[in-house]
Amino acid sequence: MKKTPSVALVILNWNGVTLFDRFLPSVLTHSKGDGISVYVADNGSTDESVVYLRKNYPEVHLVLLDQNRGFAGGYNRALCQIEADYYILLNSDVEVTPGWIKPCIRRMENDRTIAALQPKVRSYTDRNKFEYAGAAGGFIDRWGFPFCRGRILNETEEDAGQYDQPVSLFWATGACLFVRASLFHQSGGFDDDFFAHMEEIDLCWRLKNQGWSIYCEPQSTVFHLGGATLSYQSPRKVQLNFRNSLWMMVKNLPQGKLLPVLLPRMILDGVAAVHFLLTGEVKAFRAVFAGHMDFYRKLPAFLRKRKELLKEVQQDCHPEMFRGSMVYRFYVKGKKRFSEYHF
Repeated sequence: MKKTPSVALVILNWNGVTLFDRFLPSVLTHSKGDGISVYVADNGSTDESVVYLRKNYPEVHLVLLDQNRGFAGGYNRALCQIEADYYILLNSDVEVTPGWIKPCIRRMENDRTIAALQPKVRSYTDRNKFEYAGAAGGFIDRWGFPFCRGRILNETEEDAGQYDQPVSLFWATGACLFVRASLFHQSGGFDDDFFAHMEEIDLCWRLKNQGWSIYCEPQSTVFHLGGATLSYQSPRKVQLNFRNSLWMMVKNLPQGKLLPVLLPRMILDGVAAVHFLLTGEVKAFRAVFAGHMDFYRKLPAFLRKRKELLKEVQQDCHPEMFRGSMVYRFYVKGKKRFSEYHF
């Protein structure tokens, strides 16, 4: 008989006690089955999270971390303490649906080239629409700007079944990420320096460079609230996204393409910063500047990371990378639906 794979569903929590009663019941109800265990990894919360979980959700396994190390560092330390064949990394503000795990694990079991996978992610508040963080699977343009099937920048589409085909992706969302545990650890996990945001894109890019594939399984759907820990408009989020995007490109772009891509990208970031300033978003303008200062401070360290990662590259040309500029097509050409982007 074929062995049932072990699955560890791990929710990273930081001061999220108010989310438990809203989202944990669906997780516990719809995540039962042989080999499936549910964990909450507490990232040094200062609220009543741990006490509340022990009292009200005793079936949940707790992993206690000493301080808030962000999404990247928190998951890295938690997963080192959890043994399983597969990890499901699930945001604390996600509602799951009946049977959501089985099709994802089945696809990964049937295709051993898949390193990571996501379901369709729809909005918790506008349930017919895709959610910003992941939608029906992630892609990226040549300048390092991510977008999704069902979401281009801040424009999200209604889910009318137009993305119900399983496809190879460039990246899968960290809001609900299925990943082979062995490959997560072998690849070095998330990059602690990122703290939060784009660490899953960086991980997927590294895995793809090593010859693995990333997929969306549309037979599974979850609903994501989004912005529960850090709102989408937060200047801190803007800073992390701009900084981490640059670090990600330094690490993963192939030989000969770093400077030709990075220099134009820096100009585009400058344009974005000026736009923020002219539209009165002074905090966002400062956040872009702060992100770039962070980038330069650690650039030598990231160049060393790049040197080591280049030794592991087996494939550096990915059809899931859009060869044009998503930003140009969105703002100048008015192309706001994924179906209008031809790879």
